[in-house]
Amino acid sequence: MYEGPVQDLIDELGRLPGIGPKSAQRLAFHLLTTDAADITRLQQALQRVKDEVRFCIECGNVAEGELCRICADPRRDAASICVVEEPKDVAAVERTREFRGRYHVLGGAISPIDGIGPDQLRIAPLLRRIAEPGVREVILAMDPNLEGEATATYLVRLLRTFPDLSVTRLASGLPVGGDLEYADEVTLGRAFSGRRAVDA
Repeated sequence: MYEGPVQDLIDELGRLPGIGPKSAQRLAFHLLTTDAADITRLQQALQRVKDEVRFCIECGNVAEGELCRICADPRRDAASICVVEEPKDVAAVERTREFRGRYHVLGGAISPIDGIGPDQLRIAPLLRRIAEPGVREVILAMDPNLEGEATATYLVRLLRTFPDLSVTRLASGLPVGGDLEYADEVTLGRAFSGRRAVDA
């Protein structure tokens, strides 16, 4: 335990997701030895994020205006909506350069243990978007964990009521470069159930 501002900084850094006590301590001592100009830039970046960044009124992604850059892009295919849990998932899908449609960010996943139910997620705005003419496909891109599975299952039940809507899920299975012997049963099972024909 340290005294005063140093411990306060360690405590605050430790509240960030993915930062444990040791990492918080390392970051705090790094910041103590950093130039004042670098600290000022960090402070300004944090302040700008709080002052200027908001969530897109259409999809829930991070945005600097009312619409994010994807929703504001007329070249994106409005007939296809990829549903993700968090804005960081939008960035992950965009890095693939495989999807040219629009997104919908739920703001999390159903997790009863954390007190998060469907009403805490952006499901009602999703249903309103799907009810608009022209939406033909919804791609469910939830994390492959218990919460993601629960969320996807819940959404599939809701989306069955929309006629002529194609609902798909991202394939899951073995990672490229992985070894079969190290794959867990669930991953290997998904790889088998999601297998596809090979063209000769």
